[in-house]
Amino acid sequence: MLNSSNNAAGAKPPAKRFFPLHPDQREAAQAWVDFGGRTPSKPRFASSVVLLKDGPSGLQTYLGYRSGASPLGIVAFPGGSIETADDDAMDWVGPSPAQWAKSMGMDDEVLARRHVVAAIRETFEETGILLAGPDASSLVEGVQSAEWMKAREAIAAQDKTFAEMLGRRGLALRTDLLKPLVNWVSPDFMHRRFNTRYFAAAAPVNQEPALLQSKGVWGRWVCAGDLVAGRAGTALGDEIGAPNTVGLTLEELTVPGAEIILEKVAAARGCIAYLNHKRPTVAYQPRLVHAEDQFLLEVDVAPASEGAAARER
Repeated sequence: MLNSSNNAAGAKPPAKRFFPLHPDQREAAQAWVDFGGRTPSKPRFASSVVLLKDGPSGLQTYLGYRSGASPLGIVAFPGGSIETADDDAMDWVGPSPAQWAKSMGMDDEVLARRHVVAAIRETFEETGILLAGPDASSLVEGVQSAEWMKAREAIAAQDKTFAEMLGRRGLALRTDLLKPLVNWVSPDFMHRRFNTRYFAAAAPVNQEPALLQSKGVWGRWVCAGDLVAGRAGTALGDEIGAPNTVGLTLEELTVPGAEIILEKVAAARGCIAYLNHKRPTVAYQPRLVHAEDQFLLEVDVAPASEGAAARER
């Protein structure tokens, strides 16, 4: 379901896209149909970050493997749920929470702040990339040491908060380095649902991603163009080598939102062009449809030049 205000007169209607269900979603979909639908579970608010850098054969982005049945997909951009500690006070560089709320098409500036904090925190936890610095013109360096890995592990285990880690090192969030993308809401039939805000950011030149030692299985920079061009094959899933990835295609490994973002990254002329592109703030929610004896997810995807501000649910 595409949530937006009315299109301008003469505007093209949204294009319908169809995506397969992941194997672990089919049982939930069948139960949803068998019982005539039910009250959907309330989605958890989440944030995800599309890290970008220019590569020799096109724009690259960082993807990682997620164990379990994550609403973000088996292969996904760094991200996760908003946490209570994301409300903690911390130094802040960039647009105010009120400005972030406006750019994200929201009325709730408190929730907008949580999404921004969660985006930077989750990226740090999962990749070690830290969008923070001592002032508005610099970024922290040398985040690949054992000491930084220990800090990531402590935050992931909730032994220490992100705000405590930043405060101890005299660092402020560089929220000015994030760009809002789109809002995706998990389908109604799913047991675990996310209301996810996607952001984009250029990878700092002085930082390199590294998997979290306690949880990391697979993650690396990928050329979005190559990945999209080979989406019908199973090379990515076979490379990861997990029982739930081998033999699967890109659309079976990712959620619709991530695949569509990958397509747009693949079509971009470079990192600066992608980050500077002006986008409408749109919310999407795939619908469950039954066609030719199989379940599919249907998404109304607005043309790139269209769409209007969507309100947070």
